[in-house]
Order: sequence, then structure tokens, then C-alpha cells
Amino acid sequence: MAELTKLISRIRSELGDFGTSFRDVLSGTDELTDYDLSAVNVNLSRVSLLKDGDLVDLVAGTDYQVDGREGRITLLDEHAPLPLGQVLIVEGTAAGMFTDDELTQHLRDAELQHCHNRHITVRYRSANGFIRYADEPLDITNLPDVEELPLVLLAVVNAMWAVATDASSDVDISTGEGTHVSRGQRYTQVLHQISVLTDRYEELCRQLNIGLFRIEMATLRRVSRTTGRYVPIYVDREYDDNAYPERVLPQIDKHDVDPSGIPNPTYNGWAA
Repeated sequence: MAELTKLISRIRSELGDFGTSFRDVLSGTDELTDYDLSAVNVNLSRVSLLKDGDLVDLVAGTDYQVDGREGRITLLDEHAPLPLGQVLIVEGTAAGMFTDDELTQHLRDAELQHCHNRHITVRYRSANGFIRYADEPLDITNLPDVEELPLVLLAVVNAMWAVATDASSDVDISTGEGTHVSRGQRYTQVLHQISVLTDRYEELCRQLNIGLFRIEMATLRRVSRTTGRYVPIYVDREYDDNAYPERVLPQIDKHDVDPSGIPNPTYNGWAA
């Protein structure tokens, strides 16, 4: 079972985006409620006030708010503005490109893509003593250990696309003195790295038959000549599975479906 903090750490390792610790000591002026920190892309671990030689911890959302991307803390309620001479101590880690919240969102997107339409079959004994099988949706909580690396790689690819979007607006600089700065090279390098990581993810998916590049199996459906409708099929069961038969419904893509829900009347077998 994968842990969120462990996966975030592995994503930072693949990105080379390791966090550095910082500690800011801020003094109150009886005027300011917002303070710029010494770093950006921050994740705060502790915010405290120094009162009578003791540190009093503040609560996020109640006593202060933080803009992690810009590296700015805003005091709230009774602490705003910070009294003259009052000392505010802010501790945490600063990342180079992404905050933990941003990486969590990229990981969430990767989880939805990698685990799409996949289940884990669990075998258990019911209260009546019968063997039962249940399908549990696959997610981070029950992801096999062997799939952690592919999931991390897909999250890194999603994060790198955000970097590529930012780099796409960089333009080359040329001066009359002959100086040339190829700022567009960063965009080219990021796209190349995305291609390499995608190939690596695809290779692992094909070897393990998982993720977005797995081989999916389907069952051919037969239409009855007498009724013109699908002949029902049922999920294969183990010999000791005493559950009721479960229908297999066809997966049919629908485009431009009439949203009204009004049935079409038929005349002489032809739809109106």
C-alpha cells in the first residue's frame, strides 16, 4: 500500500526538486499583517509567537493564512496587525519548482489515469459461510508496490507538462552586439524529458500489463435473430462462488445523445 508522503518524496526525487529548510524571525511593527518570507514554494511546519520567553504555536486557517506559491504569510484576528516588538517565528521547507499541494494534485491526476477502470478482486467468506468475491476500485490505498514507480513516473510527466507550459512563453534574446541567449532551449529540453519519461512509463506498463498502456480484453456480443437484442452474458465465476450471477453490460460509447429522455415512438417497426 502506497503512502502519500512517500509518493510525494519519490516524485521530488525524480524531478530533482528537493526541499530546503528555512527559519524566518519576523518582528512586529503594529502596522503590518502580511509578511514576505525568505523563500517561495513553501510548506510550513510550524508558526509560533514568542511571548514572555515561551513559544506559542499558531493554528493555520484560524490564526494565519499562507500563500505557499508566493511565500507570504497573513496574520488573522487578534494577531493582526502584529504588535510592536512581538516576534513571529516561521519554520518550514522551500521547494524549487512545486509545492506539496501542487504535487499532490499532479499525483491525483496520475492516480485517476493509471487506475482508470481497474479493480482488485477480493475473496472472502460471508456470514453464512459461503465464499464470496468482491471487486474493489484500485487507488493509492490498495495499489501494489510494483506499481508505485509507474505511478510516480506518470505524476512526474504531468508535473513536467506544467513546466513546459511555463517555458513555452520564453523567447530568444538577440542584441546588436552579437549576444544571443537561447531561452527557447529550456522548452525543447523539457519536451525531450517528457518524451523520455513517457517512454519509460509505457515500457513498464506493457511489461506489467498495467496503467494506460495495458492490454484490455473484451467479450464479443451476439444479437438474437428472433428479438434483435443482445444475448445476455454473465461474469465467469469460480466453482466455489455461490453468489448470484452478475450480468456483463456492453460498453458502448455514446456521442451527441438526446438529453430530453423522451422515448421515440415506433410505427410498423420503424423509429419515428
